[in-house]
Amino acid sequence: MGENNHTESFVFHPKNILLFLTLAGLTMLFLSLSFAYVYTRSLSKLPPLQLPWLFYINTFVLLGSSYSLWQSKKAYLEDRTDKYQLTLYITVLLSLIFLVLQVIAWYTLFSQNILIQSDNSAGYLYVISGLHFIHVLAGLPFLFYFIIQARKYMIEPVSVLVYFSDPHKRLNLRLISIYWHFLDILWVYLMLFFIINKMIA
Repeated sequence: MGENNHTESFVFHPKNILLFLTLAGLTMLFLSLSFAYVYTRSLSKLPPLQLPWLFYINTFVLLGSSYSLWQSKKAYLEDRTDKYQLTLYITVLLSLIFLVLQVIAWYTLFSQNILIQSDNSAGYLYVISGLHFIHVLAGLPFLFYFIIQARKYMIEPVSVLVYFSDPHKRLNLRLISIYWHFLDILWVYLMLFFIINKMIA
């Protein structure tokens, strides 16, 4: 009975509802852009773009950050302070690597004179990958917040106990985990989408 109440309180928590609406909106946005890309390519008979190889590497980088954040949540539930902080740092580091590599990938396109105004295919690639970039960037302050809180409270046993037993921190960690995993799944979808479009050109 207590578990059911806990589940209901999470499902109907205002933060959870806000996250659900955000993810639903992002899903509709990227699906709309995907359909628009296919329609534009079909209408204009445009050739597919050759994705920079860094896009593929970034897939594994982002999946690595998702795994490390999953490990952070697991360590939090197991009250393992050292592993919790370490995996948070790894998540942030991998996320920053993803952003840097993404900028380098765009620069690679620039150097090949593939600009946002070159054709509709290039425009969609920049817009779609750019929107994803922005949402990864938007999640970083929350990850930094968890690191700052961990460094502040994980000093002595009493504060550690209070930190790990705080239901609000547990809820926030669950929410950022859901958001981060969503971004990773979204990136994998986008990569498969562009690869399939290239194959059926």
